[in-house]
Amino acid sequence: MSEELNCGTQKKEQILDKNFWNERWENEETGWDIGYTSPAIEKYMLQFPNKEARILIPGCGNAHEADFLTENGFQNITILDISPFAVDILQKRFSEKPQIKVICEDFFQHVGTYDLMIEQTFFCAIPPIERTEYVKKSAELLSEKGKIIGLLFNKTFEKKGPPFGGSAGEYHFLFKKYFKIETMEECYNSIPARQGTELFINFNKK
Repeated sequence: MSEELNCGTQKKEQILDKNFWNERWENEETGWDIGYTSPAIEKYMLQFPNKEARILIPGCGNAHEADFLTENGFQNITILDISPFAVDILQKRFSEKPQIKVICEDFFQHVGTYDLMIEQTFFCAIPPIERTEYVKKSAELLSEKGKIIGLLFNKTFEKKGPPFGGSAGEYHFLFKKYFKIETMEECYNSIPARQGTELFINFNKK
């Protein structure tokens, strides 16, 4: 399976909705899934002190991060995906882990309050035209001192996305209205296939 989602057969005006992602899951076209939690996210969360923090993982996919978090004592995790196929798998997998709440929903329709949002291959999966709304929605979902941590691509993809790439300058412009940019730097501990193409981010809500 390729490291990135292969959308070579995607129609020019394909809508990236529930049906699009459900089809990818049903056909096992999940090239974004590296099979485990990104090392950068693991390292950050290992030093995160509040085990009761309300954590949201949007566009969670196989939610490897949720497994990691529960193994390390975190008690309040919400994972969200638009694909019913994916969510059905997750609900069965996490049925005996009450610390994890699994929701099938469009991120932009979700309502809740969280202290921390973990970003891992969700931002790059939505059309770039929706990025401004992503930033606004993230700020709405986060508590007064809430934050986003995770990874964003720092490259341009040759093929029509998803995934969709970007740059530090673009991200700074997008997020600066609602967030203080604490960290946005090249990720030194990316997986080998993504080395040199990711930024680690730590954004605090203003």
